[in-house]
Order: sequence, then C-alpha cells, then structure tokens
Amino acid sequence: MSGTTPADVVCLGESMVTFLPSRPGRLADVPSFGRGIGGAESNVACALAAAGHRTAWVSRVGADGFGDHLVEAVAAYGVDTSFVRRDPSRPTGIYFRTATDRDTDVHEVAYYRAGSAASAMSPSTVPCDGLPTGRILHLSGITAALSADCLALLHELTAPRVGRPLISFDVNYRPGLWRGESPAVLLEPARRADVVFVGEDEAEAAWGVVGAAAIREALPEPGVVVVKRGADGVTVFSHEPGLRASNAGGADEVTHVPALRVDVVAPVGAGDAFAAGFLSATLRGLPVRDRARHGHLMAAAVLTVPGDLTAPPAREHADRLAALDDDAWGRLRLGPGWTGDDTEVRTP
Repeated sequence: MSGTTPADVVCLGESMVTFLPSRPGRLADVPSFGRGIGGAESNVACALAAAGHRTAWVSRVGADGFGDHLVEAVAAYGVDTSFVRRDPSRPTGIYFRTATDRDTDVHEVAYYRAGSAASAMSPSTVPCDGLPTGRILHLSGITAALSADCLALLHELTAPRVGRPLISFDVNYRPGLWRGESPAVLLEPARRADVVFVGEDEAEAAWGVVGAAAIREALPEPGVVVVKRGADGVTVFSHEPGLRASNAGGADEVTHVPALRVDVVAPVGAGDAFAAGFLSATLRGLPVRDRARHGHLMAAAVLTVPGDLTAPPAREHADRLAALDDDAWGRLRLGPGWTGDDTEVRTP
C-alpha cells in the first residue's frame, strides 16, 4: 500500500511479543516458550490484510530487538507499518501466557508492559492529522487501560470531527489491565463509535449492564452494536449498517446469528478474528447477517489452529458458507484444515 493510497482499515494499539508455552501447565512449570506476536488491533490488521484488504497498523515500539520482530512480523502479513514509531527510551512490551482458555480459572498471563513504548501514545505523539487515511479506524478498550495519555488519545480519536473515518471499537475489557481508572470510562468511546463489539460478560463486568437489550440501551448512538454471547452466537443491533444512528433510540433491526460448532485447537484470538471478518464484510457492503457469519467463519479459522493468527478461508469458500440457509448453517461443524478443503466442512 503506497503512502498516497487510503487504507481500507487503520488499526491503532499496542502489540507485544508473546511467549507461548511449550506445553500446558502453570507458568511456574512450563520449561520453555516459543515466540509469537500478540495485540488485538494488529491481529485485526493482519487478518484483514490476509483477506485481501489494505490495512495499516499505528503504534509505538521500543528501539530494541523485540520491536524489530514485531514490526517485521506484522509487515509480513501485508500490513503497512510505516506509521509505527520507535521509542529509544521505552521498551517493547512482552507477555507470557499459559495454554489454557483465558476464561478458565487456571489461565495465567504475566504482562511486562508497564512503561512500554506504546503506553506513551498520546494526542501529541500520535496526532489525528498524522494518521494514515482509511475508510475505517479500528480501536479497542485495551488502549484506554495502558495510561492516562492513551486514554486521552482514545477520546481524541473518537471525538466528532470533519472527515472522521468510520470508527470501529472493540470494548476488549481485560480486568488484569485496569489498576486505577474505572472501566466505566470505556462507555464514552463506545458511544462515540460507529460499530461496537462487546461481549455480554464484559459489559456486565465493566459496566454492570446485563443482557443484550440493556447493552443496546447503554449504547444508543452507534449505528451497529454487536453483542457477543459466547456459544449462543451474536446479536446485532443496527439502524443503517455501518453508519451512525441518525435516530438514536429509534427502532433497531435486530439480527441474531448462531455460533458455529468448531473443533477447537486453541481458544485464543477468536474475538479479534471475528471483528476482522465482520469488518471485511462491512467493507464489501454485505447484509448484517452475512457480516456476522463472516465474523464467525474468521473466528473458526483461528480457533482451529494453535496460534492467534492464520490464513482466512478463501473469499469464495467463505461466501458460499455464509450464504447457507439457517438449517444448513446450524448443521455445520468445522475442524482443523477446513479453510483450505471443503471436505473438512461437516454437516452431521
């Protein structure tokens, strides 16, 4: 992507070098770790680039080897990394995690990101007029938890302004990151966004809001609110797909899309992949139901591999599955290898 060609999606946020365990168990018992990359926003950028979209990642990393690795690894997916700045006085963040699902009691994550280069992002270090142009700007609530300056940046990026791109906001509430400010501050950028992704569990934990309908009541302004309901799928509230609601509080189109049955290999990265699939279908102007189905399919691609990122299904393959009738969709079961071979798509 050239410097003069607008991106389809610009993603802003911290990415870290991830150390993945060589086997299940407590961090204290794992003998060795493999190196990977992790970051909600860069995951979305990489997935969208792999799906054929022009993407850019905006962030700050240290002037160190880990920063080199991050930039090179993200760029290898076809993402424009020319807007990533190097900080000579702050390190690149890293973290270690166990192999278990983050929703289980035995899951552990050890972050070493305090004082990281990305935590120094602010309205002065990442000015709005210095961002690459794009149709969509994708942000997440993780940025707000990094520092007061990052929270101020999030407020500035989501503020109404002439020429503002469509804002996609994934609430991405991570309790372990919130040590000072209340996660209630995530309500303001969510209400300013155009497309919001939020889990029922996160809304209850962060805001005390229970249930999909109550979440929509708490977020009346966005044109699209995607409420993720785990194994029950997603409920999408929309006025005009992809646009801010001109009649906030008015009648919604409510679309429920069941989740797929998936033979899970590793339960990480699915939320970012879902957002990428939904945004990809949004860019293509597909109906709300198909946007959610493409989100489920992109999530299934990640769930059936060991890491946070993988090649998505070919567009024709995904379109064919997304177009199935409700009965056939409900009978799908996806296992490892399904993205490259139709024979792996089972309908028992």
